[in-house]
Amino acid sequence: MTHAKLPIWDHKSDAEKIEVLQDWLLDIYQLQLTDARNNLLNTLATHQPADQKETDDLQQMQHLIQQHPNIMRPTCEVAHITGSALVIHTGTGRVLLHYHKTLVRWLQFGGHAEDETDFAQVALREAHEESGLPDLRFYPDTNVTTPLDIDIHTIPSRKNQPEHLHLDLRYLLATNEPDATSVTQGESSRFRWLSFDEALGMVDEVDPALRRLIRKAQAIWHDQTWSRTN
Repeated sequence: MTHAKLPIWDHKSDAEKIEVLQDWLLDIYQLQLTDARNNLLNTLATHQPADQKETDDLQQMQHLIQQHPNIMRPTCEVAHITGSALVIHTGTGRVLLHYHKTLVRWLQFGGHAEDETDFAQVALREAHEESGLPDLRFYPDTNVTTPLDIDIHTIPSRKNQPEHLHLDLRYLLATNEPDATSVTQGESSRFRWLSFDEALGMVDEVDPALRRLIRKAQAIWHDQTWSRTN
């Protein structure tokens, strides 16, 4: 008995073969990441946006997560989820920014997942790798790892990568050792510890979404400081 061998490639063009393989990969992502995507959608359903931009980004993010099975991987060319974190020194209320060499602006720490689906841990790992700070922890509660802020921004095309969206989940981390920063090879070497007012005053150097995140961090820090002293 002769069995058919799949796929039957003979009548397909190269473009059709690529399309079949892409469909198979999406099926694999659908199987592997459905639970993680649903968990993230559940988290986003409880997120309270602070302004119209964050409201619009929340709705678009939810739509894109439902639409693209591979949205948690950088292989999704339209958009993919990233994790980032603003670092605060709890003793002084200063925040740490670094100068992004590619995007040429001051930013919080963050980046892509590496086969991870917990983007709080992505943000923690990236912040540790980029800042060198050894004692980073989630703030104000080390056991609560829901994002403090969300933001969608466009990443311009470069090299072999087309223009795409970053769906950024943003967290707040704390350190008690602000002087322990160190530069990892290949990462930015420019750090700035800034008071809230200083950071919020950098209108031309800090984008509006990051200023929103800083204002949220400022409110949390003031609440925590008041609680400790009263």
